[in-house]
Amino acid sequence: MDGFINLNKPAGITSHDAVNKVRKIFQTKKVGHAGTLDPAACGVLLVAIGRATKFIEYFADCDKTYRAEILFGTSTDSGDLEGKIIRQSENFTMPNLAELQNATKNFLGEIEQTPPKFSAIKINGRKAYDLVRKDIDFEMPKRKVFINRFEILSVDKNVLTAVIDCTKGTYIRSLAVDFGLNLNLPATLKNLQRTRVGNFNLTNAVDLENLQIAPENFLQSIETCLEFEKFILPPHRIKAFCSGLSTTVNLPDKLVKVYFEEKFLGVGKILAGELKSEKLALIK
Repeated sequence: MDGFINLNKPAGITSHDAVNKVRKIFQTKKVGHAGTLDPAACGVLLVAIGRATKFIEYFADCDKTYRAEILFGTSTDSGDLEGKIIRQSENFTMPNLAELQNATKNFLGEIEQTPPKFSAIKINGRKAYDLVRKDIDFEMPKRKVFINRFEILSVDKNVLTAVIDCTKGTYIRSLAVDFGLNLNLPATLKNLQRTRVGNFNLTNAVDLENLQIAPENFLQSIETCLEFEKFILPPHRIKAFCSGLSTTVNLPDKLVKVYFEEKFLGVGKILAGELKSEKLALIK
């Protein structure tokens, strides 16, 4: 079987653990995922089965949506409750809703953030969290990300719940910590749920238990998941396309889903009026 699964990863397991469970369900080793979720986080994890693993890269740049709970008064070395508490304030005045909403404006658009050291980002070829565990001192490189939406849903005592739309590479743990610093308060991420990856939404996601009952019911075809335009290839150019040869077309530069009649052949790239195959869906 080949295709994508919109999986609702539970909290408490790694994305790698979730992939291993899917491997056992589909009885295949050829399984991968796009967009890692921290073990403590839950929600949408896009999983590829079989030939779909070749197409994961086309989902790497998808925007994402999160539902985050930010706890004020506590900060940890990991940016979430999995880490060690490094600062705690018990007697503090919680900002009112207007102050909180005003602070969110400082995090809209392009911002610079420092990812947490407890992350899988590689520093000189080694994962950051491995360096931390071995007490090796290092600096995390800053990165620029884009926040499209930072909307407060509710405030309950010292916990703020918000919806965040952002680009790839955004660390919500870092956002929570920086949001607290902006208000001169220690803060950490309490809970995190990813509700969207591109066009994959939590409302349509399947949990591992239901996936195990009828896995084929939740497998989405490769071509329906790709958002590129459809291009019908003339019959006499099929062999050329599958062999990596170019076909002249009168279209602007872009990626397209290439078909012969109703058969999906793969993803093609149009550049300077020439169409060439990028990823073939056929087994070679």
